[in-house]
Amino acid sequence: MEKFLSFDDIRKSLENRETDCKAIVNYYLNNIQTKAHLNAFVEVYKDSALEQAAKVDEKRASGKAGKLAGMVIGIKDVLVYKDHEANASSKILKGFISQFTASAVQRLIDEDAIIIGRLNCDEFGMGSSNENSVHGKVLNAADESRVPGGSSGGSAVAVQANLCTVSLGTDTGGSVRQPAAFTGLVGIKPTYSRVSRWGLIAYASSFDTIGVFSRNVKDNALVLETMAGSDNYDSTVSKKPVPNYSELLHFDKRAKVAYLKETLESSALQQEIKENTIAVLEKLKQEGHEVEEVNFPLMKYGLPTYYILTTAEASSNLSRFDGVKFGYRSPNAHNLESMYKKTRSEGFGEEVKRRIMLGTFVLSASYYDAYFTKAQKVRRLIKEFTENLLTKYDYIIMPTTPSTAFKFGEHSNDPVAMYLEDLFTVQASVSGVPAISLPNGRDKKGLPIGIQVVANSFKEAELYAFANYLMGLNVN
Repeated sequence: MEKFLSFDDIRKSLENRETDCKAIVNYYLNNIQTKAHLNAFVEVYKDSALEQAAKVDEKRASGKAGKLAGMVIGIKDVLVYKDHEANASSKILKGFISQFTASAVQRLIDEDAIIIGRLNCDEFGMGSSNENSVHGKVLNAADESRVPGGSSGGSAVAVQANLCTVSLGTDTGGSVRQPAAFTGLVGIKPTYSRVSRWGLIAYASSFDTIGVFSRNVKDNALVLETMAGSDNYDSTVSKKPVPNYSELLHFDKRAKVAYLKETLESSALQQEIKENTIAVLEKLKQEGHEVEEVNFPLMKYGLPTYYILTTAEASSNLSRFDGVKFGYRSPNAHNLESMYKKTRSEGFGEEVKRRIMLGTFVLSASYYDAYFTKAQKVRRLIKEFTENLLTKYDYIIMPTTPSTAFKFGEHSNDPVAMYLEDLFTVQASVSGVPAISLPNGRDKKGLPIGIQVVANSFKEAELYAFANYLMGLNVN
């Protein structure tokens, strides 16, 4: 029988002296070994995790343990951890050992969470299937012939398969929410700037957010409230106070909810996802909430805007990986210029090279105004439309993904089909507002379906409370 399916389970077992932190870590280590074929973990920190567990047990004995004592966390391979390797699942960062720990990770450690390892992902967070990793693909535990979603596929499967209590992922355009939907988990993308990006290997700096995977809303809220808040190392992070989200989960008001007509009428939407989404909306109406259909005329511009801007930022951010300072350097170079060219062409995977080239193109002098400047203007329009909608309504509800988990290789030769997997998640990313994906039943093949709830900026407390309420409705 699986144990420790929530942090409350862990807390009770510790309080009743049925277990200790070292035993909990060993339980997860055994699960990781048993399910190693899923390929969720790139590296398991067995020794340092057990060492940390022993320290937490000592602190518990003296009554000085933090609020996350006993929580075992996996971190996506784009978050650095001092004296441990981090390579963003890319050959170009092979062998890179970090000299510091990401702020978000450090805050969890400070509250006595135990970091058990780093998790597989699409290279530099670029992908929707976790097929773009130098470490190989991650298997979806619901159906091992199917993708877990991306880019945070390893983070999703680690929680899905009970290899850790919660995990950290990153969400640039849906990379937490989409895998959460494909694996039947709770996954949040917080407001942009809610969590410090210090120690996050950048993909697109004005979009990147650090998010959380969990089996329930309470664990998710507890981790986010611990990570969030101002940070002297990150000038872009918000200084707004952070509520104790995990203590504000009671929801007892009548909500005004909007759903976007274009999402439910999309030709890309799988019928069962549409039916399950409508079932939730109907249940909300029955419960006395105000549910209204709204038009989102800018919907068709969301994906192009997202991909123009993120590839441009990726082109700039990834220019630092050149074989000079750290990571991989081509052994086939014969002069400085060939060293740069060969290192980058050999070190980056196909999808990363595709996005760097796209980004370089839209930033070029001839096309800057035609593409990049125009996309920035459209981003502003989408952001204003979304925020205006969220002043009239408390929440926007839509499917998380157009389809359930697809088979490996199904979209590999069609980048546009792969990009369309982000169809419903990019709106929140372009707008910078928080969004959460929740499990919403399964399709006829038994594959998990996700439903997405969006709230206005810095409304995570309200978002979590409503999400917790939705989880209790048990519609599907």
